[in-house]
Amino acid sequence: MAKALEEFSRHLISEHGRSEHTVRAYVGDVAGMMEHATRMGRTGPGEIDIAALRSWLALLHTRGKARATLARRASAARTFTAWAHRVGVLNADVGAQLASAKVQRDLPDVLQQNDVRTVLDAVADDAAEGDPVALRDQAILETLYATGVRVGELVGLDLDDLDPARRVVRVFGKGRRERSVPYGIPAERALEEWVRRGRPEMAASSAGQALFVGVRGGRIGQRAVRTLVHARLRAVPDAPDLGPHGLRHSAATHVLEGGADLRMVQELLGHASLGTTQIYTHVSVDRLRKAYQQAHPRA
Repeated sequence: MAKALEEFSRHLISEHGRSEHTVRAYVGDVAGMMEHATRMGRTGPGEIDIAALRSWLALLHTRGKARATLARRASAARTFTAWAHRVGVLNADVGAQLASAKVQRDLPDVLQQNDVRTVLDAVADDAAEGDPVALRDQAILETLYATGVRVGELVGLDLDDLDPARRVVRVFGKGRRERSVPYGIPAERALEEWVRRGRPEMAASSAGQALFVGVRGGRIGQRAVRTLVHARLRAVPDAPDLGPHGLRHSAATHVLEGGADLRMVQELLGHASLGTTQIYTHVSVDRLRKAYQQAHPRA
């Protein structure tokens, strides 16, 4: 079991290019499944069958695990059994028979466009004083909202990922999939000021080619970005307390409401499946319904 788990981990890293977080989650899930299979008397990975998989998920369900957790663990099991069958560890892909409950996806909270404007205007006022941290914060917030990139993608950006002439940034998303994302004039100005005035004052040699740096001079981390986004959004009265992913949701929603089609939003966000992007149609319809109920005399 241990050897199969180790080889599966290497497979996720080398062949699928999964992120460290995803590999850790999948390996942990499969390890739990193997432990359960062992308690059921399966002595090796080749003896794992559909009964063991279903028993494992049923046990998790009785322990009160959420649907999203069960769906993720079922996905990890299916990924493992597909790999195990392909390399000859299993005679059949038993996980292909494994179904999981459909996850009820909640509508993400998003900012109103005037709330975004309030946040960005406030950070622009601070940056006007020339403080390098304020210049960086302005560039980060403008970039997050202009591009809709994930926080992990943002902190991974290098200087040469920017193409100012075309106003696009090269982003490496999940699975190291590369995409080019456009950004607007406000983000262009904020990035230019940060690179020209702010970054030279903050960057240490350890920063390398990192676009955004932290207070110690090295590449900025995801936690620092989340902290600054939460702090900035808390200053907006009645706005939801959102982090960088909230700006991503807001950007996608506002672009869709502005007339962009779903495929364009999918490309912008770097979603592998259009089904993932479709939640934003529900966001827009939900907001349309609320506006209708408030405005129509016979709603």
